[in-house]
Amino acid sequence: MSVLSTEDEGKFLMDVRGEQIGIVTEVDPVEQVAYVDPDPGLANAWIQSLGMGDAGEDDIAVPADNVVTVTDSELRVDADLSSDTAE
Repeated sequence: MSVLSTEDEGKFLMDVRGEQIGIVTEVDPVEQVAYVDPDPGLANAWIQSLGMGDAGEDDIAVPADNVVTVTDSELRVDADLSSDTAE
């Protein structure tokens, strides 16, 4: 389990294959949940990257238990969430 903080806002959420799932819009450090916008527009992605956005009603809640790696630019979950299942 990774520990999430508000410093993680604006980072990309990636799956195990390196596919971008969305961008972290808000982190609840008490509940240890990252809220992720799965389809940010360019302007919204820019605002989120500065850590200035808020979670929207269509954001996905990602518990810290699902996050396996946190870097300077991304959170990575240990799941294949891409729609491309053909190998």
